[in-house]
Amino acid sequence: MAVARDRVREKENFDFDWKFILNADDRANAGMQVSEAGWQDVQLPHDWSISLNFDPKLSGSNGHLPGGIGWYRKTFRVDKKDKGRRIAVLFDGIYSRSDVYVNGQHLGFRPYGFCYQEYDLTPYLNYGAENVLAVRVNNPLEHDSVARWYTGAGIYRHAWLVKTAEVHVPSYGTYVTTPVVTVERAEVRVRTSVANEAERTKTLSVRQQITDGEGRTVVQSGKQALQVAAGQTADTEHTLEIPRPQLWDTEHPYLYTLHTSVYDGRKLVDTYETVFGVRTCEFTSDRGFLLNGKPLKLKGFCLHQDDASLGTALPLRSMERKLEICKEYGVNAIRCSHNQPSPEFLDLCDRMGFVVIDEAFDKWKSGYYAQYFDAWWQEDLKNMLVRDRNHPCVVLWSIGNELQEAWDGSDTGCRRAAMLQDFVHGFEPSRQVCLAAQNRHNEKFSGVTDVVGYNYLEARMLSDHKKFPERRFLVTEELPYYCGAEGNIRSYDTNNPWNIIAENDFIAGGFLWTGTDYIGEAGWPSHGWPAGLFDICMVEKPRAAFHRAMWNDEPMVRIAVRDNALDIDHGRDLWQWPNMAAIWNFPRAYEGLVIEVNTTTNCERVALFHNGNEMGVRRTTDYPNHTITWCLPYRRGTLVAKGINGTDTVAVHEIRTAGDAVRLKAIVDRGKLMADGQDLSYVQVELLDQDGTLVQHADRRVKASIEGEGRLVGFISSDLRRKTPFTSHEDKTYFGRAMAIVQSTRKVGTIRLRFDVEGWDEPVWVELTSEALPKDYVSDIPSFR
Repeated sequence: MAVARDRVREKENFDFDWKFILNADDRANAGMQVSEAGWQDVQLPHDWSISLNFDPKLSGSNGHLPGGIGWYRKTFRVDKKDKGRRIAVLFDGIYSRSDVYVNGQHLGFRPYGFCYQEYDLTPYLNYGAENVLAVRVNNPLEHDSVARWYTGAGIYRHAWLVKTAEVHVPSYGTYVTTPVVTVERAEVRVRTSVANEAERTKTLSVRQQITDGEGRTVVQSGKQALQVAAGQTADTEHTLEIPRPQLWDTEHPYLYTLHTSVYDGRKLVDTYETVFGVRTCEFTSDRGFLLNGKPLKLKGFCLHQDDASLGTALPLRSMERKLEICKEYGVNAIRCSHNQPSPEFLDLCDRMGFVVIDEAFDKWKSGYYAQYFDAWWQEDLKNMLVRDRNHPCVVLWSIGNELQEAWDGSDTGCRRAAMLQDFVHGFEPSRQVCLAAQNRHNEKFSGVTDVVGYNYLEARMLSDHKKFPERRFLVTEELPYYCGAEGNIRSYDTNNPWNIIAENDFIAGGFLWTGTDYIGEAGWPSHGWPAGLFDICMVEKPRAAFHRAMWNDEPMVRIAVRDNALDIDHGRDLWQWPNMAAIWNFPRAYEGLVIEVNTTTNCERVALFHNGNEMGVRRTTDYPNHTITWCLPYRRGTLVAKGINGTDTVAVHEIRTAGDAVRLKAIVDRGKLMADGQDLSYVQVELLDQDGTLVQHADRRVKASIEGEGRLVGFISSDLRRKTPFTSHEDKTYFGRAMAIVQSTRKVGTIRLRFDVEGWDEPVWVELTSEALPKDYVSDIPSFR
């Protein structure tokens, strides 16, 4: 997709027509003349690790997947008409330790894998002829060089070719704040950086215009003069006023757009757009988190950035789908764990109404980043602040997670935390700063930052609040089921941590670890973390009913049956649930065996029926965690739970014994894709019996294949104990389900997806279409403009 607003500034998508080779560490690869025999054609975003085979000798942190050294090359041409303009390449993320070259010239090295990188190509380009951009990526295999979770490997985010005049606003060169917000007015302060790469001093002028969500002009400034010396950057400031502003919040995420115009004399030489919101945010010591002056309890998910067969190479639709599912579940806050996300992820959070903790680092001077901290922390932290400072969704800057320095009895850790916080305050003071503290941390360390996040320490938080009532607390990592006692995090108390968060106004909220299953932090034979509320295919687990009940007003009831024999990847002890599933199929030996059934609800009472016989009506308040426990002998048939408020049945859930699987149902999330080479459709398949009941007890192997204008990214179940790569096209269903991910090509046409089920003669076909983009198409996601 190439989008040009006008000729003064162009941002061209640079994702296509790349070549890639793995483990060919030849420095000649950076040059112009290289044999590309053995190189494969790839497009960005690209994660090479996700398609490789598992190796039990490799770190479970990376999902037992290889890293290595990868080379990327792209041959491109720049029109002679572009001579005299500044041409730069912008990478949204390269993991990790990347070197970038153009026409053999080394442009720079960046060790950190989560920041954006921009390089000026202008001095080294051949205009009207071929140019070669080469990128070396080094993701080592040594355990101490691996992050604690799956990071992917390669140019795993988008790349862009940015064309501007010599005088221009640098990427992320505007800074918008709203220090005064009332019902009558919002004061908008804008600081704009203007770079002059011409050979002489320029006397320029800058004008600002704000438009509302419908594109109507709200306010416009006059031209403000600015003198910028040759080779320098200078700032100009404007103050504008929006009358009766519409505020951004999680239920009404209203956005404005700032249009910055730069003139050299009367000539318009650059335009730059900044999307922003008008809102106030504050973490307090007594009322928790305030958004626009009102308390908002944060119902949060911690999220890593991988997505099933895509690994970390996520097109826009991948992130959008995940956030849509989170929103429907009741999530209003995301903690980006443990790194800054892609820019379009924050664009989506702006549009969809999530508040975000933007996190710079996992560790400081330990683990993967230890060798780079001293030389790079300022540059990498500034990178996050500059890129993300205009997003209204970002309400808190996190400078680190579970730091080794938290256990240091000296003042070294405190000084280091203060150093990072002071840097943030000096550079971007409109938001507060936090860090996430782990078990047995020193109390002086958690008192440094504006806000302190506690990981799994709700009981200690209650005690520390009494000792330090001025501190501002939130739960940065919350267990999904068990709760720890003070001084004994592994006490396995079944009082859900959310109960503590909900009952105490001073706690700003909690972020579940984790919202979804993810790759990495695994123990063989598993290749990921299986304790999320949603599985890796983003199917809600029956065990997730409690938080759905607590986070939503809509009446609901869910049935889950407990049985330790269920084939569930249990994961690490502290993050487990009791084994449970919404299933009523058990072996013949279970017949007549008394079994525990749970009904989780936000209703006043629940009536349970077994094969039409009422088993009783029970009050929710008589049971902990809004989960009513029933014990009844297993007999095939149906279980029906009815949620009752007053005298009315307001919610119903049923599970039934399934027969043999006789058909495969395909559920398509989107039948029409854009022919942009990036768009996705997720196709879930389910085994059903003759009555349409999901068959969860007799899984079958399914093979997927594709024809037409689409690419099959992968076909997988949600079982992280898989033996074949995540990008394989064949898998066994898990609890009756599996999922295909289909990506469009850049051609219009039909996509036909075929599923062949083990033992069945007839395949199942699904037809999708790939449609052309309008000629004047401009994405409403700012990162894609």
